[in-house]
Amino acid sequence: MPARSEEIHHGEQEGLRFQLLTHPKSFIGDKDGRLKAVECVRMELGAPDESGRRRPVEVKGSEFCIDADVAIISIGNGANPLIPQTTPDIKVNKWGNITIDQDTGRTSKKGVFSGGDIVRGGATVILAMGDGRRAADSMHEYLTGGAW
Repeated sequence: MPARSEEIHHGEQEGLRFQLLTHPKSFIGDKDGRLKAVECVRMELGAPDESGRRRPVEVKGSEFCIDADVAIISIGNGANPLIPQTTPDIKVNKWGNITIDQDTGRTSKKGVFSGGDIVRGGATVILAMGDGRRAADSMHEYLTGGAW
């Protein structure tokens, strides 16, 4: 896990449960299309490749589901160059990072919030968690009738 030990410790203090060597396979929705679970599969480290790295390989028959009603995809720390092309109403800076209201996490697109590396560039897990908390508070306000 590419994180400093204190970041892992702080994450655990915040209530994070780490599912190491676990790969999400699919998102499962209810009849209305709302998320209800994530289907996962356990992984194990395979034999070292020519570079010496042991890559994860699927453990056959290890599928399981985690109940969920929200999924936040957080992979990598660089801006996806497709964002300005596919979502032109989300403002980005010259590096392609999404611009937000720093107090709320709101983007320029109504109903869309952001934080973490896509806003800051590469930063710490703790800063991303803080961004997530601020955005979650704003999402709650937005979804319960607050004005945009």
